[in-house]
Amino acid sequence: MSVASLADYKTPRPWLILAAFLIVVVAVGGLIGTQSLPGPWYESLNKPAFNPPNWVFGPAWLTLYVLIAIAGWRIFMIDPRSTAMKVWYAQMVLNWAWSPVWFIAHQIWPAYAIIMALWLVIIAFMLIARRLDKPASWLFAPYLLWVTFASMLNLSIGLLN
Repeated sequence: MSVASLADYKTPRPWLILAAFLIVVVAVGGLIGTQSLPGPWYESLNKPAFNPPNWVFGPAWLTLYVLIAIAGWRIFMIDPRSTAMKVWYAQMVLNWAWSPVWFIAHQIWPAYAIIMALWLVIIAFMLIARRLDKPASWLFAPYLLWVTFASMLNLSIGLLN
């Protein structure tokens, strides 16, 4: 297991990299979120009883995006070319793809395929990252739980409609 030493964090560089991770992940996620808000199409869908109110999603995703960014930063600081980092990038692409497919294109089943691929890539990241940095792996646990819930919600809405 490779671990960054305390000396690695005594310069501004790692903190600037953390800021960049936080800004990019939160800003892109926020931009996608504001451009793909639930609208009349979503409101017209039959939803399961466990569908949360819309206001829950913003705070949940902000929290998750901060954890995702920190996990990515931790792995990046250890080995920016690692398999774990490549998997981290892959999960971001899938994460950012889901909302436009669901809310803009109104494609329930392609969105479900994306979220299931995302679920698998999150697990892959957790398994691969734990060899480099266990905290980075554990930072994805709430994300895995949320995407598991979102997958069940996506599937349920698909089946009800």
